[in-house]
Amino acid sequence: MSESTAPARRARRPSGGAGSLLEIAVGEFNTRGYDATSMEDLSRAAGITKSSFYHHFSGKEALLRAALERAVDGLFGVLDSPSATTGSPTERLRTIVRDQVAVLMAELPYVTLLLRVRGNTETERWALERRRAFDAAIATLVRDAVDAGEVRSDVDPALAARLLSGVVNSIVEWYRPGRPGTATLPDDVAAAAFTGILPAR
Repeated sequence: MSESTAPARRARRPSGGAGSLLEIAVGEFNTRGYDATSMEDLSRAAGITKSSFYHHFSGKEALLRAALERAVDGLFGVLDSPSATTGSPTERLRTIVRDQVAVLMAELPYVTLLLRVRGNTETERWALERRRAFDAAIATLVRDAVDAGEVRSDVDPALAARLLSGVVNSIVEWYRPGRPGTATLPDDVAAAAFTGILPAR
């Protein structure tokens, strides 16, 4: 197709409201990087004027905060769910890992953005602190499992918490919605993390 007849790249028109604008902004942040994305880039991607964007959000930082709050709320919602607050420590840990994967799958762009923040802004530093608090809660559960004799006594709870988070967080690099074999991904990841991948002897 010649350059003269090639179709022009069309902006993604928002379906309406702040929610769709946030979705577009998160896509741009993940593609370009937050620091490299300007309000001009966002308004162009949304197919609206900057003033229309400012009608819903005061600026880039407000968009970032809204996006990261959505991801953080999803993760802490996992910790607060009834199935994560009852049962033995290992049962609770397994439930949390499974539900973490489910949140990641449902909120993939938002969790991806959360995992990419580096602490360059006040909002990013807040998000990093919330991630540390989440890991600390997991470490506490691992410690409870050690005390209950459900986990080996030589396991470092902080290390175990980081390993479990690493297993879940790595999924953002390869998970794509609708890919065959991912329907049971939350249960499959939890089983691999707590049962292993080798056959029972």
